[in-house]
Amino acid sequence: MNSLAELSSNLLYIAFVFYLIATICYAVSVTGRKFRNKEGEFKNNRWGTWGYIATIIAVVFAFSYFFTRWAAGGHAPVSNMFEYTAFLAICISLAFVIINGIYKSNVLGLFTIPIVMLIIAYASVFSTDIAPLVPSLQSNWLALHVITTAVAQGILAVSFGAGLVYLVRTLDLSGKKMTKRTFGIEFIMYTLLSALAFVIVTNVFEAVNYEAEFMYINEYGEEAEKLYELPAIVGPNEGVLLTEDRMSPLVNMPDWIISEDLNTVIWAFGSGFVLYWIIRLIGKNRRISAMLQPLLKGVKPQTVDELSYRAIAIGFPLFALGGLAFAMIYAQIAWTRFWGWDPKEVWALITFFFYAAYLHLRLSRNWHGERSAWLAVIGFAIIMFNLIFVNLVIAGLHSYA
Repeated sequence: MNSLAELSSNLLYIAFVFYLIATICYAVSVTGRKFRNKEGEFKNNRWGTWGYIATIIAVVFAFSYFFTRWAAGGHAPVSNMFEYTAFLAICISLAFVIINGIYKSNVLGLFTIPIVMLIIAYASVFSTDIAPLVPSLQSNWLALHVITTAVAQGILAVSFGAGLVYLVRTLDLSGKKMTKRTFGIEFIMYTLLSALAFVIVTNVFEAVNYEAEFMYINEYGEEAEKLYELPAIVGPNEGVLLTEDRMSPLVNMPDWIISEDLNTVIWAFGSGFVLYWIIRLIGKNRRISAMLQPLLKGVKPQTVDELSYRAIAIGFPLFALGGLAFAMIYAQIAWTRFWGWDPKEVWALITFFFYAAYLHLRLSRNWHGERSAWLAVIGFAIIMFNLIFVNLVIAGLHSYA
């Protein structure tokens, strides 16, 4: 079992290396001037083809990791934050391989594959240990529910990448005045950088073996212990710091908030703010989206708009099936009720209604172009909010993840 687990980790690492190679190939294909014609449009070049091949190889190694870990643990590896987040990244890359095989967009690869790498790196900050499933998770419906949902979200993530490409390509980002549109694009860039900063900060504190232990009062009114692996900006309910020479929290949180996970979110966005402005200073105070815009001159807005819509048209029914239908069957088996208004369930329903509204507006009111792109971006932001904030910070039946 240990050898299989080690093999699965190595396979995921190899996949990550090939994702990196693919990103480099796509970057060269997009930034190389000799690959453009006089009108600025991208010509066929081998770097884009090599990037696509590297992505396919990465997906093969990534799924080899998935099935090897499944064999090592005896259950589908989607039962905790590391496993689910890593599988979500794999599904995004698989969706990209399929969709890019049709549309052949090197720019989409440049935007999508780095996000895949970032999500895998984010997953790696959680525990990678293979643990036995708690009784409520010992159901084949769990695997069916979570795998289908992850595949759907992977496809919807491609719509996010295409929508982001459309917005950066078409909006006027050169003005000094911050508009609602430019603020929205910059906030997306800041959020992505926050995820990167979180990975960096977590690995730094892990390297110095930082730990702070608290005694606190849990939701049952009992004394319990809690371990922080980042300095405590917010502490647990009535928390008392047990570890010497560690930072005392600025404020203690109530028992319905998972304080150590809220603390990591604060660290992520705080360090992301620092990284964002470092890049802005290096770029002579230019907005990050404005730095990227020249790379997209050869992109046809109509193509990425259509790509974004197609991804949602495929991903939405899959999400309805996995995120709602299969989820309710699993909930009935695990908790003897189809629906209980758990925070995770509520946000899954919000996600469903949002994408249903997208398709309604797209088909009945002809919402194309910029408005459609904004909806694609916001939809995936809801998915990530559900994955990160709702899963980690708000206590509920899904907090085991």
